[in-house]
Parts: sequence; structure tokens; C-alpha cells
Amino acid sequence: MSDMIAKAAMDRKLAAIITPVIEDMGFELVRLRLMGGENKTLQIMAERPDGGIEVDECAQISHAVSAVLDVEDPLADSYMLEVGSPGIDRPLTRLKDFVTFEGYEAKLETSELIDGRKRFRGMLAGIEGEEVMINIDEGTVGLQFEWLAEAKLMLTDDLIKEMLRQRKAAGSINEDDFDEIETEGSEEDK
Repeated sequence: MSDMIAKAAMDRKLAAIITPVIEDMGFELVRLRLMGGENKTLQIMAERPDGGIEVDECAQISHAVSAVLDVEDPLADSYMLEVGSPGIDRPLTRLKDFVTFEGYEAKLETSELIDGRKRFRGMLAGIEGEEVMINIDEGTVGLQFEWLAEAKLMLTDDLIKEMLRQRKAAGSINEDDFDEIETEGSEEDK
């Protein structure tokens, strides 16, 4: 399992318990993080293999995961469980994500210095073997997937348009719903 999905040892232990449950339901685990001190929150991001997830599906995953965690009981303390979708400016945690979102802007961070830097921002250019390709100002750079500590899409107009197009194509958006929306803010903001 990629460390990008579950970083800490406890996260990986939880992911090992949770992944089969989620996959049996027809979803994929995108990311898992156990956060907080005394009041812990277990945050799970999941989606269908072809992308997307609905609110009621998140609720179904939450019920199934809670049931398994009650039995396995890996967490000594109480915790809150949050199940959600990766969102538009999503984390990229699997090699396939870099293929899916080729041509979109992303911010990548490596765990070690690569050519004197750890942060790379640019257009994703697919993968070559185990390397993630990204077009930055200096040209195209290949970063080994295992070098990555964090990677996420940048929220751009192109990305928002593409996500809306996909949701519309999937039938989960009715354009009539948007007719009544008015933007907040003063004239100076525009």
C-alpha cells in the first residue's frame, strides 16, 4: 500500500482493516488519516473506481467501517469517523491518479530534497514507469512515486469545468439547479 494513502503506522494498520470493507462495497480508498490529540478524528476519503461518490454512499461506508472497527477495536480512545469524497482539489495518492489527471495543475512535495528543492508545482504530464512526470518552469521533471510525501490538484477554472462536465455527464447535475444562484460580494471583488 502506498504511504500516500496512509502515512503513519496506525493509519496503515487502520487502512489494512478498512480497505477490504470499502473494496467489497465497490469503492476505493483514496486516503486515510487519524488526526487530533484527545478528540481523534478518523478521516476517510473514498470514491468509485471510475471516480465520484454520493453522500448516501459515504453514509453506507461509514456504517460498514464503524461495524468493522467496533469488532477489530484497533483504537483505544474514542474517535469521530468522517467519510467523504476527495473533492475537486483532491489529494493524489495513487499512481493511477497522475494518469487520470494528466494536463491539470498540481502541487507535489517530496520527502527528500530533489535537485535542491522539495516543492514542485506545474502541469501533470502522466507517468513513465514508477515516475510521475510534471511540467515545471524549468521543463519536465520525473519524480519517483515513492519520493512523494504530498500531492494534490490545484483548484483551477479548467479543473472545476472538467469536474462539472463529468458530473453532468454522469447525470448527477441538473443545470436548472444553478439558475437561481447569485454570487456574494461587492462589485470590487469582480
